Amino acid sequence: MTATLETLDGLSRRMTLNLNHAEIEAEVSKRLGKIAKNARMDGFRPGKAPLKLVAARYSGEIRGEVLGDALQQRFTQAALDHNLRVAGYPQFAPAPDGAFTATFDVFPEIKVGDLSGIKVTRPIVEVSDADVDRTLDILRKQRVHYHAVERAAAVGDRVHIDYTGTIGGEPFQGGEARDFPVILGEGRTLKDFEGSLVGMKAGETKTFDVTFPEDYFAKELAGKTATFTATLNAVHEAHLPDIDDALALGLGIHEGGVAQLKEEIRANLAREAKRRIQARVKEQVFNGLLEATPFEVPVGLVAMERRALLEKAVTDLKARGMREQDIQMRDEIFEPQARRRVALGLLMDELVRANGITAASEQVQALVDEFAQSYEDPSEVVDWYQHDASRLNEARALVLEENIVNWVLERAQISDELTTLEKLMGNK
Repeated sequence: MTATLETLDGLSRRMTLNLNHAEIEAEVSKRLGKIAKNARMDGFRPGKAPLKLVAARYSGEIRGEVLGDALQQRFTQAALDHNLRVAGYPQFAPAPDGAFTATFDVFPEIKVGDLSGIKVTRPIVEVSDADVDRTLDILRKQRVHYHAVERAAAVGDRVHIDYTGTIGGEPFQGGEARDFPVILGEGRTLKDFEGSLVGMKAGETKTFDVTFPEDYFAKELAGKTATFTATLNAVHEAHLPDIDDALALGLGIHEGGVAQLKEEIRANLAREAKRRIQARVKEQVFNGLLEATPFEVPVGLVAMERRALLEKAVTDLKARGMREQDIQMRDEIFEPQARRRVALGLLMDELVRANGITAASEQVQALVDEFAQSYEDPSEVVDWYQHDASRLNEARALVLEENIVNWVLERAQISDELTTLEKLMGNK
């Protein structure tokens, strides 16, 4: 039986399939016979129910299964006969005279464009002693402790206050607290609120006005002025741990003290800088590839990618505590992202196929070893990868992606740009 093929818009195709309905009915009867041998029905021993009753209960479901199998087999063979590269899954629908149609997309023919026009700016960074000291200071601040002092509160102190607030003489929700901790200058409360507490001593009470910003998260308070009365209970001064062997030990350095701690910080910063540089270069390469090689993307694959992105977003929001019924999101918002991801995937597949780009096993192992260096016991991380094929496949995919980027860079225009670690990290 032949299958007719129509070209619709773009990459869409429609195929008309004719099935042998006698063969389908024969297969339905065959499967019903197998079920009848063990079917349990009220009033009959197992396997003794009349075939007519078994058919009445199961024939609809079985016919649907047989028809689905036959359509898929017929479509697969017809696609091979027509030398079609089917993208995604076909949509089957009944057609006149007992036939069926299958609507589907095909993969585009991709001809990679001129890569010599791709321009890539590659950041060059050297981790400095100042970068190490800055990171060490952050680690110290993460381990800050506070001591009570008998003096006026200053920026950097932690104070504990009782306060009440009113708007137009009336209390409001969230406008009262007891023994509330505030680190002055940290910015976790409104700037004018924190500023009014500076200079107060333990036991003092002060009344002051604070105007909520127009974009305040609590819409019922936005733009309004509240009057607060605050009593300061205690002032605590911040103390950072000394840079000594005790600090190094607390950060997991059991040998080598401060010197080893700084070396590990430097190595971690270098790894992070490498990762940031690779990400920036990769983004420029991918943008250049897409600009140099325009092609049509199968809408079916984009729709599948949109749904996958939506599912991931919903899962992430639920993990953060949102209820599923409160998540109002449609997959259409992921259209640009899905289209780009599908296009890049197809383009990279073509580059791999046409140029024999692979991910060598030693490269995969090297990447796993690099991942492991960020952990206290690297051997455990390596074992974690080695004993799970899916994790190794993820590492292999990253290596393959990096090899594609390097292949493109050999043909692109690269300019190196000296920069600082702070700029690379987006801190300046």
